[in-house]
Amino acid sequence: MTRKVRKRRQSLEQCIARFNMKIVNDANELHAMAKAWKAQGKTIGFTPTMGALHKGHISLVAPSLKENDISIVSIFVNPTQFNESSDLEKYPRTLDEDAALCEAAGVDIIFAPGVNDVYPEGADYSVDLPLGNMATVLEGEHRPGHFEGVIQVVKRLLEICIPDHLYMGQKDFQQFSIIQRMIDYFEMPVTLRVCPIKRAYNGLALSSRNQRLSKEGKLLGSIIYSTLCYVKENFEEKSIAEWREWAMLELTNDWSTPEYFEFSDGQTLETVHDTSKHDYIVASTAVWIDEVRLIDNMTIKQEFSN
Repeated sequence: MTRKVRKRRQSLEQCIARFNMKIVNDANELHAMAKAWKAQGKTIGFTPTMGALHKGHISLVAPSLKENDISIVSIFVNPTQFNESSDLEKYPRTLDEDAALCEAAGVDIIFAPGVNDVYPEGADYSVDLPLGNMATVLEGEHRPGHFEGVIQVVKRLLEICIPDHLYMGQKDFQQFSIIQRMIDYFEMPVTLRVCPIKRAYNGLALSSRNQRLSKEGKLLGSIIYSTLCYVKENFEEKSIAEWREWAMLELTNDWSTPEYFEFSDGQTLETVHDTSKHDYIVASTAVWIDEVRLIDNMTIKQEFSN
C-alpha cells in the first residue's frame, strides 16, 4: 500500500469515527478513556461550555478538530460561578439540541456530568491561586466570587479530560486571561487557544444568554458593538476618562443600562489611565438589555515589539 493510499484510508477512518459521537456522564469513565488515548499517542482538544450552544461555540470546536485526534466538549452548568441563584435557574439547558450541533460539527465526545460527578461529595476542589487585582476588576468587581468558581471548574475539568489543547473564546477576555494565569502557575501540561469573538450580522456577540433576549432586544443589542467600534476608530481623539464617560452615556437608554465600560492592560488586566504606558489595551463592557446581562470587549491598541 502506498503512503498516499494509507493516508487517505486513515483520513477516512477518522471521518467515520467522528460520526460516532459519544455522550459521557461519568468523570471516572472519561478520565480512563483520556488516559488510554494518551497511551496511544493521541492528542486531545477540549472546549468547556455550559451548553445552550451556538455558532460561537462551534467556532471553538473547528480548530480543535483540526489540531487534535480527539475533540471533547463539556456541557456543565457550573453552580459555583453564579452569584445569583435565580441566574443559575434561568440559564438555558438544551442538551438534545447541543448534542445535535456537536455531532454535526464532528465532536468525538460530549462530557455532560452532573454536579456530583464534577464535585464528589466530601472532596475539596477549591483552588488556591494568587490573582492580585485580576479577579477584582471588571467582572470580578461586579460578580464577587465568580472567578473562584470558574477557576475551580476549569481546573477540575482539565484534570478529568487531560487535554493537550484548551479552546476558549475572546468574548470572555478576563476569564481566559485568568485561566492562562492558572495554567502557568500550576505548570499544567495544556496549551490555551483563544478564538475570535463570533458575532451576529449586527455585531452582537453570540452568547447563550442571547436566547433570553426578545427579537427587539437582539436588534438593540448592536449598540454594544457599535460603541466599541466607534471608540476604537476614534481612540486618539479623547482621553481614557473622556471615552469612559462618553461610552457610559452612549450605552444608557430606556432599553439598555451599562454596568461598566473600562479600559484594561491586555496582559495584566490593570486599569488603564495613561495610554502611553500600555502597548496592549482592551475595552470591556457589561450592559443590561431585556434584563439580560451581556458582556463584550474589543482590542483597542496592540503594539508588540519584536
